[in-house]
Amino acid sequence: MSAISGLIRVIERAARKAGQRLRRDFGEIEHLQVSKKGPADFVSKADRHSERTLWDELRAARPDWGFLMEEGGEIPGEEGKPRFIIDPLDGTSNFLHGLPHFAISIAVQEPRIDGKGWGEVTAALVYQPITDESYWAETGRGAWLQDRRLRVSARRHLDESLIATGIPFAGAGDPGQWTKIYGSLAPQVAGIRRFGAASLDLAWVAAGRYEGFWEAGLKPWDTAAGCLLVREAGGFVTDWRGRSLPVCDETVLAGNDALHSRLHKLLVSSLKD
Repeated sequence: MSAISGLIRVIERAARKAGQRLRRDFGEIEHLQVSKKGPADFVSKADRHSERTLWDELRAARPDWGFLMEEGGEIPGEEGKPRFIIDPLDGTSNFLHGLPHFAISIAVQEPRIDGKGWGEVTAALVYQPITDESYWAETGRGAWLQDRRLRVSARRHLDESLIATGIPFAGAGDPGQWTKIYGSLAPQVAGIRRFGAASLDLAWVAAGRYEGFWEAGLKPWDTAAGCLLVREAGGFVTDWRGRSLPVCDETVLAGNDALHSRLHKLLVSSLKD
């Protein structure tokens, strides 16, 4: 096993502390106070408590770093320092409906050398509180599930492959575009799944549970950690134009090393029609 760095230990400790509260809140789901941010976009007390715990823990450990958080927005750090990208509860709708499939996602992004924006993601963790699974990665050190090294699936044929996706809902996303892609991919693959937490979808691609994943209209906190996990597990992540960006979120396509290019060709072809 690769020795866990001090940074990953800090991130995992914060995630586990926030995860303890999420598990308690999940057990009391009917008592949660829920407010509505927008169409089908809910935020609960659990979101805010989780984010506050992560902020407190990570800020104490790295007081000069910045933050980009789903609820709290962007909080600049000192010039030249990295930032944490945080989703305190990915899969909020699952959580609020009592479905035990949600995660905490934390990534570390470095500033660009030229000082113009943000560059590579160098550390990542996706923590699933209900199963107590901790997926983590660092640049050049591989991807791991606890102490087990992860590799993307070895399957080489689309008709043996399971693909994950996110489906447009309640005014969010483009149903017509999604339908075209689904119509192109579905006849070629063994199955398509929609579980409702993009960070876990990407972690499961890294773990070889899925062969691929596509979605549009996400945010950096949904995918920043998952992108690094897939890449460090030997897979590929691009946007739909085929660009390997540090964080692919507006459009994202992930796949194992054998099938990513074939999935990309199918996706692009479907949108030309």
